[in-house]
Amino acid sequence: MLQVPSPGRTLFLPLCFNAVRSQSGGIVLVAARNVTDFGTAASRPRRRRTIHSSTTQNRPAADSHYIVAASQTSAVVPTSAPVTAATPREPSQAVALKRSSLSVLPLPTILRTLFSSAISSSPILLPPSLKIMSIMAHSDSAVLNPDCNPLLRYFLKKTFYSQFCAGEDAAEVRRTVSALKNIGFDGVLMGYAREVVLTEAQQRALSACDEGEVAEECFRNEIEPWKAGNLETLGIAQPGDFVSVKFTGAGRQALWALKNRLPPPPRLAAAIDEICALACEKDVPLLIDAEQTAVQAGIDDWTMLYMKKYNTRPGHALIYGTYQAYLKSTPTTLAAHLETAAREGFTLGVKLVRGAYIGSDPRHIIHDTKEDTDAAYDGVSSSLIRRRWGPVLRPSSANTSTANQQQQQQQQQPEFPLVSILLGTHNLESVRKAHAIRAGDESADTELAIAQLMGMADDVSCDLLAANRALRAEAGVQKQGTTTEDAKKGEDGGKSKAPVATRAYKYVVWGSTKECMAYLLRRAQENKDAISRTKAARDAMWEELKRRVKGAFGFGPAA
Repeated sequence: MLQVPSPGRTLFLPLCFNAVRSQSGGIVLVAARNVTDFGTAASRPRRRRTIHSSTTQNRPAADSHYIVAASQTSAVVPTSAPVTAATPREPSQAVALKRSSLSVLPLPTILRTLFSSAISSSPILLPPSLKIMSIMAHSDSAVLNPDCNPLLRYFLKKTFYSQFCAGEDAAEVRRTVSALKNIGFDGVLMGYAREVVLTEAQQRALSACDEGEVAEECFRNEIEPWKAGNLETLGIAQPGDFVSVKFTGAGRQALWALKNRLPPPPRLAAAIDEICALACEKDVPLLIDAEQTAVQAGIDDWTMLYMKKYNTRPGHALIYGTYQAYLKSTPTTLAAHLETAAREGFTLGVKLVRGAYIGSDPRHIIHDTKEDTDAAYDGVSSSLIRRRWGPVLRPSSANTSTANQQQQQQQQQPEFPLVSILLGTHNLESVRKAHAIRAGDESADTELAIAQLMGMADDVSCDLLAANRALRAEAGVQKQGTTTEDAKKGEDGGKSKAPVATRAYKYVVWGSTKECMAYLLRRAQENKDAISRTKAARDAMWEELKRRVKGAFGFGPAA
């Protein structure tokens, strides 16, 4: 033990800490060995070490002023406050450092993840499972329709549906969202599972969709249900959430106009404006989905049209466009949109994803390797967060200039506009890089959120939640060292800016069990090649389950 003198009493500290007096009068405990080692020792009941003073040994743990920043190997102990041990039911933060980031997940989520990942990572089980899902999603049989078959519905609701979908009605969705926010997520990205499915004959007759009775049928059976579904989703969402909007979901008129890069037909435009007006009233941003290359240029045109109209609040976008990093053209397209936003004075909303249509988009327009896609994604996200042009995201003029011209233009690059950013990624390294840029660059104050699909990549999501908790703990340590004089000036007298946590989200869909089967099938097909990622998530969940079992029997920290 190490004896540390303190006014009025003596503190006895474990030898894994060295004590250094801080300028604020407290004692800074600096780890003499790896904090993880200390966390391991402290987490075992038979070898628990206690930090206490001789006069406050029995004070409740809730009164303790022992604070540990997870991103640092130090803790601040004010000498004017008691230092007590944590009780077994309320472990100290030093113990919490050792705990898995997955400890925040409910046990049913872990078990469902193990079940679903065991299927999705198996080359034997996955193909027949996809076949069964396809039959259930498209069958007219009452036996195979989960909305008509109570036994099938019960099985799906307790397994795949509960894992990946938020609920069938507003009440179920709100319970799911509340549970996610209690874990630590800032909100959700919400989408409606129902989609307009066109027959082959309808797709062949798209050119006649705005004429006479056909136009009325399109409005009544396609545009109106699409509008109603989006308005209902917005009605469920809370301020700070997002709602996903798919333009082609509005049916034939939308598909025809998008393919031909025409403006929205009048009644569809009115429906979109009604959706945007409610989103603005509730402060719930809209995420315009990216789709296949055949309609993506038209989607970009519409998205920019509504951004100019509704993204008038500086630094806060209401409309977001989706940019797919696996397309070679994405940096050029995004740069052109950024320059338009800077020139016309609106905030550009950017949802950046790797891409979801690799099976249908032409191969030559996609990056040659996954590494190229990763480099494009990280390069674009870095420039967006810092609001600086870079080697990947360059001004459009730089893409056509010679090397000498580019060197001259570096001194007079176009202004980088205000942006709001949503990174949709299951890649742990991309999440960590983005979070590190945001936490380490005081000038990076752009709106930033990172999201993963509900039921997938929970190890990535929880890693971000843990990083956010560490940042907030670090900010708490800094704030505790602030003097009264500094507080009058604004926390620390304006000398530094507190680190800003990255907002963490989950993407959820809602709808009936059958409606969600089509969504689940599409997601399964999109991710069927990501076997290594699925196995990594499965292994992480398995380790967390083993940790909890050991904790229940006293061989580690309690669950």
